[in-house]
This record gives sequence, C-alpha cells and structure tokens, in this order.
Amino acid sequence: MYLIPRIRIFWLLVLVSALGLEATALFFQYVMKLDPCVLCVYERLAVAGIGLAGLLGLIAPGFAMVRFPAYLLWGGSTAWGLSLAMEHVGFQFGSVDLKCEFFANFPAWFKLDEWFPAVFTPTGYCNDIQWQFFGFTMPQWMIVVYSGYLLLLLIALVAEFSRPPHDPGLS
Repeated sequence: MYLIPRIRIFWLLVLVSALGLEATALFFQYVMKLDPCVLCVYERLAVAGIGLAGLLGLIAPGFAMVRFPAYLLWGGSTAWGLSLAMEHVGFQFGSVDLKCEFFANFPAWFKLDEWFPAVFTPTGYCNDIQWQFFGFTMPQWMIVVYSGYLLLLLIALVAEFSRPPHDPGLS
C-alpha cells in the first residue's frame, strides 16, 4: 500500500478525474445551457486546484518534496470545495440566510473571470435548481465528489506513512 502515492498512475487518475469534472461543468453550461452561479464558479476553481495537485504529483511522484505540496493543494482545494458545495446546498434549500452574489469576487491579482470568462463568469443564481440526477442537485453531487476526493487523499496519506513490507532478503 505504501507505493500508492509514489506511482504516476495514481496522480494521473487524480488529474484526469478533475479534468473530467471540469469538462462536465462546461458541458452542462454550454451544451445543456445551465447557468453557473458564483458558487459553481468557485467550485470549478476548487476542482482546478485538485487537478493542479494531480499534475504536481504526476511530475515527480517519487519525491516527497513534490508529493507533500501536492497533498496540501489537494487537501485545501477539496476542503474549500466541500465547504462551498455545502453552502450551495444551503442556498438551494433555504437553510442559508445569506444572499448569493452575482459576480465573482476574485482578488485583483487573480481575475479569472476576466482572464477566462467562458469558464469563470457566473451567469446564474445560487438558489436555482436547474438539474437533478437520482433526486440530488448538482451541489449535492459535488458534496459526494469532494467527499470522495477527501477519502482518496486520506488513503494516500495513510499509504504515505505506512511502512514498506519487510523484505527478508535484505536482512
């Protein structure tokens, strides 16, 4: 088990799954004509962070100095995304009393909505339920997705700190 985070295929799967989620989001927006709200846009950014973590780990999975920043990026992005998805569900079902902004609030040095407007410009409202699958809304599914990423990260970290099996030939 200790080899899991040290092989490229593991990190490639993280990267490819995040790219798949980003492609799915764009499919929903441009093919199915569903308008992303500001929380959707932020959740896309969280998924992009997970993808960047996968890319970072893919570069040199055999080096802890590469894996550990990738774990931090993965964990931070996933925790932020999970928090956003839970807040989004609250907006959709009325348990959050806050008002959802209509414009993305990126810092001046990171204006993704201006640099990549086709991906990071919100056009919808947080409380709109435009799509459901098996009775779950998109942010509810994103809670499942982010929880899966957290579970996978936990498996990677357990593997990271597990001891390699003892090889009797080395004694």
